Amino acid sequence: MKTLPKKHLPLALFAIALTSLFTIQPAEAYTVTLEQMGSNVVATGSGAINLTGLTFKSHGLFFNPRIQADVGNIITGPTGGMGDVDLYSGFTGPTSFGSRGFFSPNTGSGDTVGNVAGLDVPHGYVSGQALSDSMTFNNETFASLGVTPGTYVWSWGSGLPNQNFTLIIGRAGVPDGGSTVSLLGCALLGLAALRRKLSC
Repeated sequence: MKTLPKKHLPLALFAIALTSLFTIQPAEAYTVTLEQMGSNVVATGSGAINLTGLTFKSHGLFFNPRIQADVGNIITGPTGGMGDVDLYSGFTGPTSFGSRGFFSPNTGSGDTVGNVAGLDVPHGYVSGQALSDSMTFNNETFASLGVTPGTYVWSWGSGLPNQNFTLIIGRAGVPDGGSTVSLLGCALLGLAALRRKLSC
């Protein structure tokens, strides 16, 4: 097997580092983003939950999607029926994210996930499995729903990945707001400089 010429070694190492930016990463922690979209408020949830450190409480059939900012409750998922969830205890976090009471969405879909009477996940949920859902409040605003923009985190366990549930109201504080693109831009500039140096 031929050895790599010394002058190409830095280029090879750089290429390996660059490809590591694109390797498949485990699902990020579950996050719900609440945004004003035209005349509606839309909640979009995605990510995974690590149940390690939580205690199973019960199986519940009574959880419809909702926001209740004054007591810090949000649950996303399908409308038109009862959410079939497992409830877990053992997490801590904010007790409110605004000033108003109970609001039901006009539409909702996906997995039932929330923090009403415990941490709520779909019945039979397997720790680390990807979750996805959304709900829409027609003709509402942050003010009419009584929610306060910001980032709210409920957490548990000993700091393992995905041991948190995050609510982001508004765009401020959205994770990875372009850092991957910035890293890629720097990597491409570095590659161009390295090629120029090696061609001398």
